[in-house]
Amino acid sequence: MDSLARLGALALPPRCCGCGEPVTADHQFCASCWHRLRFLTPPWCASCNLPFDYDRGEGVCCARCLASPPRHAGVRAAVAYGDIARRLALKLKYGGRIGVAETMARLIARQVPPGIDLLVPVPLHRWRLWTRGYNQAALIAGALARRLGIAEDRAVLTRVRRTPVLRGMGPKARSRAVAGAFRVGDATRLRGRHVGLVDDVLTSGATAQACTRTLLRAGAASVTILCWARVLPGDGD
Repeated sequence: MDSLARLGALALPPRCCGCGEPVTADHQFCASCWHRLRFLTPPWCASCNLPFDYDRGEGVCCARCLASPPRHAGVRAAVAYGDIARRLALKLKYGGRIGVAETMARLIARQVPPGIDLLVPVPLHRWRLWTRGYNQAALIAGALARRLGIAEDRAVLTRVRRTPVLRGMGPKARSRAVAGAFRVGDATRLRGRHVGLVDDVLTSGATAQACTRTLLRAGAASVTILCWARVLPGDGD
């Protein structure tokens, strides 16, 4: 480390991504925030990767997937939605802290299953993108692509219609709100590809399901949801 870098490190030491306390390196958490993150690992639903309280055996699916099997190939979320996970999501989405995307990608990368060969971020409508200045899902996808050496395509999937905030809507209303909101431009870029659909937070899954349907209709071989945090049943959204 040169002298200028040393001075910079002394003046602006790395801070915990959750609470801002000094830590030893960038993109790290202090011990307290780290232990407050709930990392999502097996045992989980064989279809959607919803975590189970105990091992129910190989190939067992949750009640929701048994009643209505999802078209996606699973949800690989780094952590459950909670106080620290929410704090990071808000910093990235509304606080302009774009470096948080790299922090998230480092933990999401551990969940990416083998075989994914194309990363596609959930798109924003052009007016929301213009207002915010960036798409947080695209930033995460870019960080993941660099970390894992997987191709990314930020333009193949677009949001052609503005959608309302889904919070407070029932499942059917959410599905109606996002129906027809997404479109694939050049389907040849998707045919036969195993897509990782990247987002920051998965709540009800209505947006992810709508994107998945659009990608599969355009010829994607499979779609796996890759996200920072997942709202678990009973935790609200």
